[in-house]
Amino acid sequence: MTATNAEISATLVLPYLNHAVRMLEAGYATAADIDAAMRFGCGYRTGPLAVLDELGPAAVHDRLLARFEQTGDHLHRPADLLARVAADGGSFAGPAGDDAGLPELRHPIGSVGVVGTGTMASGIVQVFAQAGYDVVCIGRSQEKLDGVLAYLTKNLDRAIERGKSSAEEKASVLARVATSTEREALAGADLVVEAIAEDLAVKTELFGDLDRICRGGAILATTTSSLPITELAKATGRPQDVIGMHFFNPAPVMKLVEVVTTDLTSVAVDETVRALCSNVGKVAVSCGDRAGFIVNALLFPYLNDAVRLFEEGEEAAVIDAALKEEAGVPMGPFELLDVVGNDVALAIQRELFQEFGEPGFAPATALEMKVAAGELGRKTKVGFHDYR
Repeated sequence: MTATNAEISATLVLPYLNHAVRMLEAGYATAADIDAAMRFGCGYRTGPLAVLDELGPAAVHDRLLARFEQTGDHLHRPADLLARVAADGGSFAGPAGDDAGLPELRHPIGSVGVVGTGTMASGIVQVFAQAGYDVVCIGRSQEKLDGVLAYLTKNLDRAIERGKSSAEEKASVLARVATSTEREALAGADLVVEAIAEDLAVKTELFGDLDRICRGGAILATTTSSLPITELAKATGRPQDVIGMHFFNPAPVMKLVEVVTTDLTSVAVDETVRALCSNVGKVAVSCGDRAGFIVNALLFPYLNDAVRLFEEGEEAAVIDAALKEEAGVPMGPFELLDVVGNDVALAIQRELFQEFGEPGFAPATALEMKVAAGELGRKTKVGFHDYR
């Protein structure tokens, strides 16, 4: 192919911008939260709706319309909201916020339980312990719990080496962390964050047990990125206290938390969790319980479109270079796919296809072939790029 960098970038970026407008149009999330999610979740310089304002809604509308007339792809048809804003000469910038709108802790949070011992769970333990909360971590074995403490110790030692912490602060953080192989240790926690395997049956069993163990009024949160939170809530007798807290990995570094409410989540629980995120130095964005939340629902169709462009004959390295140069993204789509894992990307894309039923969301054949071949990315040393 002989497409220019600008043409390659437009091929992938314009539908991504259109998806963001449709998300706003559906009332799923605010303009501010959509932009913040992509900035803090993906490291983008600017969120999609702010990019739209920079490019000009009318210009983007006209380019998408031309693309739609060429491809007939429903996803290329300009969103109705984009057409209205373009016609009115308006913008997508939301009103400036003020302190009166800041969330408050409607439930007192003094102690936090974390269930799980993987990288995400360990990072969440660190986030809360460093913010001054007493944390109890629950794992299946003492060996796995020792791994959590080793993770914390390594990260805290690294911070000391960089002059960002001290031995006293390290000791204070570690002193706030308790571990147990018994779930009953969560009985006094004000908030329990679940970070175990992405398996609905396993999580459902856990939430039923947390309902039995945890005190009345305790908030039960899941870090799931893909499973229906409503189903977890229904496994308890307190669905109003169940919410999603989708941290991004690594949790101590990444600023974003997608706070996901179901139709059953209470307003007080939602506000408390958003306030708590702010208290521990995170940026909370709000959305509802559907596949992909904000970030994955916008990011993975863009990555899937990149794979389709690759199938048409454009080289992965050329596409990566074009997006970094033209769109200013920190990583090209294939670099990012190889970091995320092509198997993970395929699973997420399948979920989005199933949820929304958009033909354009069907996983690209080349992505399925990479997974079938075991070429998953950096973790297997070969993906769309070769790391051997």
